[in-house]
Amino acid sequence: MRSRSSQCRASDIIDHASASFEPDAFFMPTEPTQQRARGRLFHAMITDPHGDQLLPLAMLRERYPDLHARHVAKYAGREHRLRERVIPLECTWADVVFLSPLNPTVLFDAVRSAGLPMGNVPVWTLDTSQLDPARCCIRLMRVTPGARTADPGTEDDYLPLTTATLRAVSEVTNRALERLRNLGPDEPLLPWGDVPHVLHRGPVALNLFQNLPSPSTHPDMSGGQLRSAPSHA
Repeated sequence: MRSRSSQCRASDIIDHASASFEPDAFFMPTEPTQQRARGRLFHAMITDPHGDQLLPLAMLRERYPDLHARHVAKYAGREHRLRERVIPLECTWADVVFLSPLNPTVLFDAVRSAGLPMGNVPVWTLDTSQLDPARCCIRLMRVTPGARTADPGTEDDYLPLTTATLRAVSEVTNRALERLRNLGPDEPLLPWGDVPHVLHRGPVALNLFQNLPSPSTHPDMSGGQLRSAPSHA
């Protein structure tokens, strides 16, 4: 028969386990997964694609220097835009692909109503849920009357890409339409100057878009890369 001192009581085991139990050792905190936004995004169709991705301007520099030079020229007089920081994505303006939260045909129609030339621009669409929201943000935009580029952004001009924020910026404003309808012949076009931008850090695969041109129409899609047209403010 064991002595009382050598007996191990269940209560002793429970008390000891309770004293040494550390919840954090078993349940490690995890980063919450950001839910993907639902909706549609838009991009003017690239008429002369060079591959199977939309590339930010910075990536185009090394892969296609001739195309890079052509598109950088569109920023003549406002080169500082390419160095502007995209605060939530920790990169620069030149590191992102630009997407529109609204169908840009309404913007093109407003330009035509000002008597300025604007060809028929086909539009691609993209299911927003195909994009990683951690690589995206919404940038609110505005153009001061008479300015030749959009106003610089602050921390308050950025929103996360969610279903709610996308819905909130998916309608064109009267301000944007009035500016385009009253453009003078010497004023910069900037169709998206007053339209929020959806910014994606890094390239976007071309096969995520709908209404794509067929390879037979654009034979140079077989290799290389495609970039995002930088006709933004």
